[in-house]
This record gives sequence, C-alpha cells and structure tokens, in this order.
Amino acid sequence: MNNSVGNTARLLWAGLRALLVLTVVCGVIYPLAVTGVAQGLMPGRANGSEITANGRAVGSELIGQRYDLPLRKGQETPDPDLKWFQPRPSNGLGTNSVNTQYSLLVSGATNRSGDNKELIDWVTAAKAAVVKDNSVPGHRVTPSQVPADAVTSSGSGLDPDISPAYAQLQVHRVADRNHLDAGQVAKLVEQHTDGRILGFAGEPRVNILRLNIALRQLVSDAAGR
Repeated sequence: MNNSVGNTARLLWAGLRALLVLTVVCGVIYPLAVTGVAQGLMPGRANGSEITANGRAVGSELIGQRYDLPLRKGQETPDPDLKWFQPRPSNGLGTNSVNTQYSLLVSGATNRSGDNKELIDWVTAAKAAVVKDNSVPGHRVTPSQVPADAVTSSGSGLDPDISPAYAQLQVHRVADRNHLDAGQVAKLVEQHTDGRILGFAGEPRVNILRLNIALRQLVSDAAGR
C-alpha cells in the first residue's frame, strides 16, 4: 500500500516537473527567442508590415483598404471617393478614406462559379461603373480597357495590390479630381509599380495604400505652390 502511494507520488511529481519545464521552454523561452530573431532580422514584417504616414501607422501593406465617401442616408453601400485610386472590389475591405485609420471587417471569396448569374451581374455592373467613373472630359474609357482585377475580388477579399493596368486606367480620373497633370499622376503610378518577385514570380503590382499616400503628398505639394 505504502509502495503504491509512493510510486504514484513520484509519478505525479515527475509529471509536474515535466509540465513546468516544457511550459518554460515552449511557452516562454522559445517564443522570446523567435520574437527576438524576427525583430532583429525583419522588424517590419514581424510587426505586421505596417505603413506609416506623418508619424503614425495607417495600415498594413498586406491588407487592402477601401476609399469611400461617407455613407449617405438611405444608402446601404457608400459611393467610392473618386479622388483616390480604388482597390479591387471586395466586401471584406475596411474603410480608410483619409489614410488615418483602418479596420478589418471580414475575409473571404464570393465562392461563386464563373457561370453564376449573380457573379455575372456583379462583374457586369462593376465594369460599367469602372467605365463611367474613369471617363473624364477628353479621355473616354472603353469596356475592353477594363482589366480583370478591376471587376473581380481576390480569393481572400483583402488584396492590397492592383495591376499596373488598373492603376493606369485610373490616372486621368484621379488627375481630374485632384486638379493635377495626368502625366504627373502616371509617373507616380510608375514609381510605385513593383515588379515580379525575384524577377519571375507573380505579376507586377501596385500597392494601393502606398500609392494613395504618395498621391496625398503630391496634392499637398501642388497646393503649396
């Protein structure tokens, strides 16, 4: 009887010691070591790839944002603020019209097949809106010029980038709305176009948040002249 109790006590003590050691190693030492290495080698990525403007974080380069006007009475969906470059369509993007705050709503794709009527209607309406919004005096956009990413969302619904083609499509509208020269805005797009990763992976892309921060600075500089 005494031997049985003693053996049980020793087993419990051994298990408790193992629990304490593993808790310290796996729950404290390992996370601190990984965090330290990450902060030392890649602090930007370790902290969420934050983008700052005027000394404050305004978003992450990994999460897209919407640029909308305030919701009017009776509206369910706000109108886009056309003075900014617009991202891909998505119901999952948080709103950030003035680059001073950001919020994440939901993430996910539409999960509809290519022949789904509702999806076809969405894409058709989106294409018509892109043509209408980006056609300004002296510059007419045709449906054939609208790239796929202008009317479809990404798999996550949070894509922070658009194609250079979609960015260039918006140049004349952004220039017109901000009273800028279209050539200046086109150059801004070129400066913020990233090439393929390692020269071959992925596609060229433009980060919307970084582009709109640069646009805001360009507008400010133009107003100060």
